[in-house]
Parts: sequence; C-alpha cells; structure tokens
Amino acid sequence: MKHIYNENKKGAPVFVLLHGTGGTEHDLLPLAGMLEPEYNVLSVRGNVSENGMNRYFKRHGEGQYDVEDLNFRGKELHDFIVEASEDYGFDVRDVIFVGFSNGSNIAINMMLREDTDYRKAILFAPLYPVTVDHEKDLNRAEVFLSMGRNDPMAPEEESKRVIELFKSRGADVTTTWVNGHSLPQEAAMKAKEWLGR
Repeated sequence: MKHIYNENKKGAPVFVLLHGTGGTEHDLLPLAGMLEPEYNVLSVRGNVSENGMNRYFKRHGEGQYDVEDLNFRGKELHDFIVEASEDYGFDVRDVIFVGFSNGSNIAINMMLREDTDYRKAILFAPLYPVTVDHEKDLNRAEVFLSMGRNDPMAPEEESKRVIELFKSRGADVTTTWVNGHSLPQEAAMKAKEWLGR
C-alpha cells in the first residue's frame, strides 16, 4: 500500500494516519506533528477508488457500507500494518490510530476485529452503521472521539452509537463535540491534551 514512514524517535509509539475520502497519505502529517512530534508516523493511502477519490473501503452510498469489502479491507490494512511493523521495527501494540472520517471508520473496523490487539485511537468524525455481532473485550483500549453536531454525514444518533460500540466493550472513551463534519484546531488541541494526560 502507498505510504510514508517517518521515524522520529526509536522505540516511540507510532501514529497510523488514515485520511478521509479523497485524501492522501500527506493530509494528516501536520496533525501528527502537532499531536506529538517525537512519535513515529506510518501514513497509509486508501487503495480503493471512488470516482477517483481515495478511500479505504467501498460503499453503496452515503452511510451505506459495503460490509463485505469493509471486512476484507480491514484485514488487508491490518496485515499491512503488521508487515510494516516488521519492516520498520516497531511493535504493533505501540500503534495509535489517527483517523478522519473514512479513515476513522476503517480504524474502528480494525479495533473491533477479534484477531487484533490495537489499544489506542484518536478518531475524528467517525461513522459506523454496521452490526457488530461479537463482544470483544476492549478494557485495555483508550479512544478519543471527536463528533460533529449538525454533521450532514453522521447524525448524532450514529455518533452516540460509535461511543456505545466502544463503551459497551469496556474501552476508556473520551469525547468532544465540534460543529459539522470537520477537524477543527480545537478538537486537535483536545486530542493533544488527551494524549499527554
């Protein structure tokens, strides 16, 4: 998969950056530098094209996921991260997902998979209208969620559903609310505070 790997400090945690629809592996690099400049960075480009826009999985329409493709791509991306950890010499348990929109959604899929052990994520504008039929124990996971009020793509009930997906499985969840489907400076600053707590 097309990606960038920046090692800033040997043995430091690794931000896995996952952009929104139409983005590239360059989009979230400034955010990573702002959150914690010493952390290493693996930024991955989505390898699904929707009308020429990069995404991480297919969908049938706004908020209508191709669940089969989502699960296939989630496994594919997880396998890629494991491979990258071997190539670049980091521990998968040190991964911190940083996602926006479509990137947040694939991160949720990877965290909820029964065969993974991801423990930390900073997710902006997530949406996960998918039935999850297993109760994976996430009591070692910590998640920061930035949700949008009046978000045209993710109604508030759906945002609350994402919170519940994590809370009901025992994760430590911190939330902040912003306006619309966005990643404003205030949410990034709250994520930075959360990370440094």
